[in-house]
Amino acid sequence: MPDPAPAPVRASWAAQDPLLTEYYDTEWGMPVSDETGVFERLTLEAFQSGLSWLIVLRKRDAFRAAFDGFVPDVVAEYGDAEIARLLTDAGIIRNRLKVTATIANAQATIRLREGGESLQQLVWEHMPERSPCPERDADVPSTSLESVALAKALKRRGFRFVGPTTAYALMTAIGIADAHLVSSHRRGCSGLWNADGTRTGRVPDGVTIADAAGS
Repeated sequence: MPDPAPAPVRASWAAQDPLLTEYYDTEWGMPVSDETGVFERLTLEAFQSGLSWLIVLRKRDAFRAAFDGFVPDVVAEYGDAEIARLLTDAGIIRNRLKVTATIANAQATIRLREGGESLQQLVWEHMPERSPCPERDADVPSTSLESVALAKALKRRGFRFVGPTTAYALMTAIGIADAHLVSSHRRGCSGLWNADGTRTGRVPDGVTIADAAGS
């Protein structure tokens, strides 16, 4: 009989729960470049701050329902009644600062659009020239020069809960950087990165990427 196929290599966090494994195998690192999708991911990464990603994933459907599908134009209009509703919704993470930050971030997203920019373009223009090439979990960085620059750019435009660590988590989650282990079966899954961390030259729909990351 032929030897069995080797087991897929995943980050250690992806093996802690079947929901994390599914997320890792099907979604983490895949490109997201539409406004609502990027706003949702930015929001969820902000809510994850100080908590585990598994908690957020388990509540993801409830978050989508509570925040009207993360449509920025809808969330931007939330007032005291909606804040009160959210803070009594046991299906989500009830943190007033994060709830109000989400509303402020929706409003900032609209201001970007009205000013001729877009959230998705602002985020994606911080794509680095190279992605890391981690061989072990300990080699995966938690920030980068680009995530520091992105956090600063977002804060200048009125976004909250967007520190460099949250920005880097967003970047790796939506394919702006590839933080998969080099031995992982998901390395390069976005189609934007080669195994050695160089760009393939492809770009996701809806954004343009310069030769160097923006700031």
